[in-house]
Amino acid sequence: MMRTEELAANEPRWNDWHWQMKHRITDAETLSRWLPVEEQEKADIAKVLHLFRMAVTPYYLSLIDPSDPKDPVRRQCIPSIEETYCNENDLNDPLNEDGDSPVPHVVHRYPDRVLFLVTMECAEYCRHCTRRRMVGEEDQAISGEELQTALAYIRAHEEIRDVLISGGDPLTLSTEVLEKIIRGLREIPHVDIIRIGTRVPVVMPMRVDDELLSMLKKYQPIWINTHFNHPNEITPDSERACQKIADAGIPLGNQTVLLRNVNDNLPTMRELMLRLVHNRVRPYYLYQCDLSRGISHFRTPVETGVAIVHDLQGYISGFAVPKFVIDAPGGGGKVPICYNYVMSRSEKEYILENFAGKTYHYPQPQADDVPESGR
Repeated sequence: MMRTEELAANEPRWNDWHWQMKHRITDAETLSRWLPVEEQEKADIAKVLHLFRMAVTPYYLSLIDPSDPKDPVRRQCIPSIEETYCNENDLNDPLNEDGDSPVPHVVHRYPDRVLFLVTMECAEYCRHCTRRRMVGEEDQAISGEELQTALAYIRAHEEIRDVLISGGDPLTLSTEVLEKIIRGLREIPHVDIIRIGTRVPVVMPMRVDDELLSMLKKYQPIWINTHFNHPNEITPDSERACQKIADAGIPLGNQTVLLRNVNDNLPTMRELMLRLVHNRVRPYYLYQCDLSRGISHFRTPVETGVAIVHDLQGYISGFAVPKFVIDAPGGGGKVPICYNYVMSRSEKEYILENFAGKTYHYPQPQADDVPESGR
């Protein structure tokens, strides 16, 4: 068995993202050449692959501790027999994206912005993916005709000022193809912000090269949201990728998914958030895990997320604390779920609890408080 760290040291093309994509691990037999995989697990993986595809870059596989069957990176990328279990709350399209799609590849839920799904391929297929009903089913990007239909819809709706390019992972596209999409959006006068949702800095950081960044810089304002879930995913390579993006003048945000037995505890989440801000990545959302098929084993009680964010508040900088949200089933959008710091309220005052559990009184403004000149 050859270990991935040996391959990384001896493979001259290791830092070529095209090589990483071409050599993704997609089946149990290939996986067993790089990690210890028992026969029962190989059989389980084969069963899962009848339902959902697997793909892991050699780079991301190299982050797994082969001696730890519960390794947090392993849980995110190696199929588990639990994915074949059907939970009564599982939904094929939990966020009703298909219902909010006026034309193919465009999801228009919020008044001033749209989600633009430009590819169904990822460098690594996350086992907790909310869009697993279609992502990975076919490694297929948007066609030229579909692109023009989508751009025509966005052009016709002047209320759209913000477009989130997602998929799949847009950064698995060639720089030339991605530029064609971005240029088409930038030519629409009312589109102000273009965002890119990608896990590439986590699973294939060598994709963040000078060619890509030079292209993106031409179409500012561009924002990038990525998806780190555990401190073990922050490596010298991923740090370098994030730093290059930030140095190019592109703001970086992070969207973490709360995952049982991966990051559902305060020490892990605290370390993750602090290491993200160290690398100029702003924690944005902490998501409650969605109701997608086959991922109920990842879901935690909602109270777990509330408690984690409450215990972060006040103990790390405010900009390092993500907003905990549930993406409401059925297409309701992101709903913030917060600890209630208001102990009671009246016309005269609010009684507040601070991060340390102490009580404070904040007086409500009264009519008599306003000077005559200000009435």
